[in-house]
Amino acid sequence: MVSIPNMRYNQLGKGGPFVSELGLGTMTFGAETEEAEAHRQLDVFVAAGGTFVDTADVYADGESESIVGRWLASRKPEDIVLATKARFRPPSGSSGASRRGIVKALDGSLQRLGVEAIDVFYVHGWDPDAALLDTLATLDAAVAAGKVHNIGWSNTTGWQLQQIVDTAHYAGLTQPVVFQPQYNLLDRVIEWELLPLCLEQGLAVCPWSPLGGGWLTGKYRRDTEPTGATRLGEDPTRGVEAYDKRNIERVWRIIDAIQSIADESGAWMGEVALRWLLARPGVTSVLLGARTVEQLHQSLAAADLELTTDQLARLTTVSAPGVPDYPYGMLEKACGMTVWQELGTANPEDR
Repeated sequence: MVSIPNMRYNQLGKGGPFVSELGLGTMTFGAETEEAEAHRQLDVFVAAGGTFVDTADVYADGESESIVGRWLASRKPEDIVLATKARFRPPSGSSGASRRGIVKALDGSLQRLGVEAIDVFYVHGWDPDAALLDTLATLDAAVAAGKVHNIGWSNTTGWQLQQIVDTAHYAGLTQPVVFQPQYNLLDRVIEWELLPLCLEQGLAVCPWSPLGGGWLTGKYRRDTEPTGATRLGEDPTRGVEAYDKRNIERVWRIIDAIQSIADESGAWMGEVALRWLLARPGVTSVLLGARTVEQLHQSLAAADLELTTDQLARLTTVSAPGVPDYPYGMLEKACGMTVWQELGTANPEDR
């Protein structure tokens, strides 16, 4: 185990806790990673200066939380900021963001984790069948009862997140301090609406899938469908990182640029991708996911990597998704202001 001397710590939004810039995601625990290996990952993470541990009630149907809970009980670590989520448990559990769903989910998470309070409790996604005011009032009551310290949200559109923030504000209820989206060099869609909104409202951004499901580590090859013991090797059609969806020229240009900068820096490709993401406006902590301790060690090294302004600009340019004609292209011409300027990249070449 090795300490990371350059690990930085940032505050989650307005009034939230300070957390390590590299967080540990635990979606693999109990599914792809057995308990002993999961505990070793947690030990390595803490030894490296990590403080932010993220899980969810739906990960391995609750087993991820139980594994983390048993580690907390055996190690009794100080300074851990613990996050979990509710929304997507099966109907036999506590699905949804209704009052009943949130209460049952929170009580279940507290029991599995073996703690009296959750530091950051996320709603894992928008629920069209739940009354938003009821959801927010239930979360506010959990904060008042001392069961939750801070609330957050994950996986919404821009208008949904704005409605969450506004409803909480006008009802005088606990405001979210953090938003957790997918964000990486391959998927920058949140830059159009969600990221500017988070900057405007003072919400921390804690991305999941920072390595694009492994694509940004160089593990996949052009025109060679993955096989073997990897996520896409076991299921090439898996989710947003499916091989056929991402086996396109833009993706390979981005991967080539990462490889070039990694060679220049003497770094692993994943470190380069993580350091670019950590340099983006509003990004407070990036969630690492790993099957093994060795993979985690590789990602943690990003805390010690520094990229030049030129290297960051090259990555930003090659990964630019392009400007849709409407409404962004039209507004760019009419108003002379782009979302990229709002994000602090006013140079048009950065697009």
